[in-house]
Amino acid sequence: MTYATTDMNSPAQLAGKHVLVLNWRDIQHSQAGGAEQYMHQISRRWVQNGVQVTWFTGRDSGQAAEDVIDGIRILRGGGPLSIYGQAALKMLRGGANYDAVVDCQNGIPFFSPLFLPRTTPIVQVVHHVHQEQFRTKFSPPMAAVGRFLESAGAKTVYGQRSIVAVSPSTRLELRKLGFSGPIHVVPNGSIDIPPLVAERATEPTIAVVSRLVPHKRLDLLLGQFAVAVRTVPKLRLDLVGDGPERSRLQQLAMDLGLDDAVTFHGYQPDAVRDELLGRAWLTASTSASEGWGCSVIEAAAWGVPCLAIRVPGIRDSVVEGRTGWLVDAPREFANAMIDAVWALAAPRTASVMAAECREWAGCFTWDRSARLLTGALLEEEKLLREGGDPRASHSDLSTLAQFDLPAEADLDTILRPTDEVAVIGGSYVSVLMRGRDEFEAFAAVTRIGGEGVQLRPAGPNTLLAGPGSAFSPVDAVDGQ
Repeated sequence: MTYATTDMNSPAQLAGKHVLVLNWRDIQHSQAGGAEQYMHQISRRWVQNGVQVTWFTGRDSGQAAEDVIDGIRILRGGGPLSIYGQAALKMLRGGANYDAVVDCQNGIPFFSPLFLPRTTPIVQVVHHVHQEQFRTKFSPPMAAVGRFLESAGAKTVYGQRSIVAVSPSTRLELRKLGFSGPIHVVPNGSIDIPPLVAERATEPTIAVVSRLVPHKRLDLLLGQFAVAVRTVPKLRLDLVGDGPERSRLQQLAMDLGLDDAVTFHGYQPDAVRDELLGRAWLTASTSASEGWGCSVIEAAAWGVPCLAIRVPGIRDSVVEGRTGWLVDAPREFANAMIDAVWALAAPRTASVMAAECREWAGCFTWDRSARLLTGALLEEEKLLREGGDPRASHSDLSTLAQFDLPAEADLDTILRPTDEVAVIGGSYVSVLMRGRDEFEAFAAVTRIGGEGVQLRPAGPNTLLAGPGSAFSPVDAVDGQ
């Protein structure tokens, strides 16, 4: 798919500016994960486009207080909780030096508006809501404090400032907490689509790449796999990853009599991980909740569909029936696993789903994520400059508009920095207008004289994949 030339949300729009990123950890922290990868990949692209980027982040054992990684200046200080006090002091001392701030919330916000000039554009990035995790990880009094800080406390301090959520699920969870300002969806990028996919294993094989931590519920996966393995001959499970749950899970596998069917590979280099994924028939997720299914999309890049429980985040990363299957309850998982393996035993089904998976994974690039987060920052800057009620111009409704673009028309006159454009063929374009319903979208297209206008609400798949992808409805065009 070709994207139209427009500079509305190009990272180059931030060139010469100094952006501050507040994050719990940096990419080299021993516990860095998807949230750190997300912000690091986008920061790298900003630096490459002439943006000065500084991170305030926690300091792991053995890490220097200052560092430069991929052109990003890293200032470290404090542990999991004291980082917030250290960051507050840094903002009070030098907050006026920054042109924009990306405030990454990891359950406990940095509350940056309290320590920065009112005129500074601030965008929160939220991967997932932690309300339930607070209940499972902390004592009741501490959990109550955490829930308050993430909800009522954050709403009071941040007000109507924009939020970036990584999935429609996370946006919905934030709305349930009462956040009423603009919430932009900016999905994660993923690995490059491998040009070739290895021949899959002769035996039915499930490969799962995951940190071995409680909320991934891999004990549930093992229990359901133990049921499925009785029906599917030679069914195998490869678990790739490490974590505090490893010894318990290994003991559970032994207790279930899965010694010969399950292999714990531990942490592996990318090449080994990719080899194991590439030969798999299926991947799986029994996680309780996620902001987004990074491992699901990485498996899809190798043509591997996913069987998962329908929970926030994961349900967004699986296109049901096309890139995998979703079940509503854990008790349904074993039977669904059996059905999925039997379906994938048919070469035609496996081939079609592999192609769909790779097409879906190809929608998620870090360049696109960088453009969308840039757009969110520029839009917040505009709202701050022009004033007014952000809720009046931004809703959660988005519209896919397809039309013939007149030769003399300038798309930039109707675009917002958060919009996306794809060229379908010739002068026929597909525009994802974020935060606008069909009436607003039609009025915008009419202003530039668009012809043959087709409008439809943008569902979650379109919002995630962008305009013009195979997962966004596109009308047939003559000669296309």
